[in-house]
Amino acid sequence: MKVDILAIGVHPDDVELGCSGTLINEINKGKKVAILDLTQGELGTRGTVETRYEEAARAAMIMGIHARENLKMRDGFFRNDEEHQRLLIAAIRKYRPSIVIGNILRDRHPDHGRAGNLIGDSCFLSGLAKIETLDETGKPQERWRPAYVLQYIQDWYHEPDFLIDISAVFEQRMKAIEAYSTQFYTGPASQDGPQTYISKPGFLDSVIARARMFGKRIGVEYAEGFLSEKKLGLQNLDALILNET
Repeated sequence: MKVDILAIGVHPDDVELGCSGTLINEINKGKKVAILDLTQGELGTRGTVETRYEEAARAAMIMGIHARENLKMRDGFFRNDEEHQRLLIAAIRKYRPSIVIGNILRDRHPDHGRAGNLIGDSCFLSGLAKIETLDETGKPQERWRPAYVLQYIQDWYHEPDFLIDISAVFEQRMKAIEAYSTQFYTGPASQDGPQTYISKPGFLDSVIARARMFGKRIGVEYAEGFLSEKKLGLQNLDALILNET
């Protein structure tokens, strides 16, 4: 299935935290969007692999995602090497996205940066005809290179290259994040079990605060920020948000 946008996260919930508002915006405009989770998040302190799949499916339904799959790389131990690149290349060639949005290249969690570099390298290599991969039926795949590879901002602050207004879909975005009820604070029941960096109420408060801060910088209520190693181009000035006073 060809999609317009393929969003990739090393852990289930990375995409929701990083770019779900933007994905919902694009789906509302008729774009086809798929999510690719690299690992099952099996090293997470709270919840189980089974609950991760349930939560990921629930979040995908809230966002209106057209397809979601998990490559089942080893959480914490995957590498940016040929084995993992070929696995990801096959997925990129399967979905043939125009845009890939993936993990940031450097962050608090070492998996994030390692995944970001794996994604970037695999997107480039996917465009090389002499790298041969097979689809799920055993047929050779055609080469494919996305036009743009973007990174969403995660825990550490990075100065964004551009910001997307997500004000109209912000509540839907937060519901998608809160679908991961074993991971984030969603009420008193969330206090059960061991507490982690992301399970405390202050974590989601910081997610909201960042969206407000990014929004303020472009004169809207909420926004998401992205980085791109490739210079971005606009078709015309209509793409700009004009806050005339």
